[in-house]
Amino acid sequence: MPEEVSLKHKIALGLIPRIGDINARKLVAHFGNVESIFHESSRNLTRIPGIGAELAKYIADRSYLETAGKEAEYVTKHNIRTFFYLDNDYPFRLRQCDDSPVVFFYKGTCDLNASKILSVVGTRSATTGGKEICEKIISGLAAGHPDLVIVSGLAYGIDITSHKAALSNNLQTVGVLAHGFKTIYPSIHRSTADAMVNNGGLVTDFFSDALPERNNFIKRNRVIAGLSDATLIVQSGIKGGALITADIANSYNRDVFAVPGRPEDQYSAGCNSLIKSNKAALVENSDDIEYFLDWKPEKSRPPVQRTLFSELNETEKSVYELLSGESELTIDSICRSLDMPVFKLSSLLLQMEFKGLIKCYPGNLYRIS
Repeated sequence: MPEEVSLKHKIALGLIPRIGDINARKLVAHFGNVESIFHESSRNLTRIPGIGAELAKYIADRSYLETAGKEAEYVTKHNIRTFFYLDNDYPFRLRQCDDSPVVFFYKGTCDLNASKILSVVGTRSATTGGKEICEKIISGLAAGHPDLVIVSGLAYGIDITSHKAALSNNLQTVGVLAHGFKTIYPSIHRSTADAMVNNGGLVTDFFSDALPERNNFIKRNRVIAGLSDATLIVQSGIKGGALITADIANSYNRDVFAVPGRPEDQYSAGCNSLIKSNKAALVENSDDIEYFLDWKPEKSRPPVQRTLFSELNETEKSVYELLSGESELTIDSICRSLDMPVFKLSSLLLQMEFKGLIKCYPGNLYRIS
């Protein structure tokens, strides 16, 4: 079918070794369509500015068209959406970025052209205080902006905290992956990722078999920044992926915000540096973000009420009653007290977090919200 052939060629364009997103666009602009690229000789390809002999050889090889065909079958079978940069509904914010993906893959329900999108990133080694301020800011924004989408990278620390905070406040949230859809990294976040598919989505510009290699994380940061109106850094050391995302967002002329911290706090050194060098605006709460972005909150929206105790199932009630009698408990302690296998309890605790009943803290400690 012509549509399937077109999908195969779009995917193949991204498979060409060393082509890069900018050269890929250049080729499509020169030939007028994707398919024609794969019918040219290497000699003709070298006449295009920026396409050297080595790259022309890779393009003319065409052996990876078979691989692209298998990838097309995979995404079709698993209901994965493929976005090509010339598609009408390609995310308009991402389209504005020179190095945005020529092709990327999406699984979810969220509109990537939503009216308000904020990326929230930070250190993997987030402190309890850092997580709490992240949750507070997202909760504050959710109260006045129910249409807000939160974007992050599904990593440990601030990333996963922002995703969970969005879900528990009935916001859609999108995770940008540094690998293909056959993997979820870290695997401990799989339950959250599954929930996000039905309440947001997952995005990747890596093919299904791609593993989470180090360089991939740097590359995916441009998508986090590019999808969003602004980027918020909650906690970051003086070096790290969050600062790279901030630099990319600045290069896209997007707003960057940072939460300040104590001068001696190593996990706030990056945020303090961004603020000091005028690379980020200082924010302390959701009101600050609304002010800078000129987002007008909805009028007197009633707060989302915590799930009533009577609406819980018997197992949830048992967990809630157990935690109510203690300041905090580890997941192992809850397992022993309720004689419940850890795999079953982990899923239950995650659902209770989404309902706003409990919170998870470092060391797998759980407390009543």
